[in-house]
Amino acid sequence: PEMGVTLADVSAILHAEVICGVERLHDSVYTACGCDLMSDVLAFTRPGSLLLTGLTNSQVVRTAEILDLKGIVFVRNKNPDARTIAMAKDFGIPLLSSPYALYESCGLLFAQGLRGCTNVET
Repeated sequence: PEMGVTLADVSAILHAEVICGVERLHDSVYTACGCDLMSDVLAFTRPGSLLLTGLTNSQVVRTAEILDLKGIVFVRNKNPDARTIAMAKDFGIPLLSSPYALYESCGLLFAQGLRGCTNVET
């Protein structure tokens, strides 16, 4: 059985600041993707996943909207601009910012039961 975590759990695990979307922190996620290439996110990420990325531009939010992602975690304490935050609010996509790098962020979430988007058995 897949194990899920809530976005509130993600925030706690990654010591992440919630930029917007606090009303969605009870939502659960079961898969995540760590990536900076939005073409790869589009090709390999399952709908309903969590995206972890170092990119903070509006294209990240547009990609999340297209794929119906549950939220975006910006790594390395990165924060998007006001326009990107406003777009995420319009789409209802929670944004978080974690001090950890991409590799550590993914590893911490994987250790708590959040799985990747590939079909490879682990």
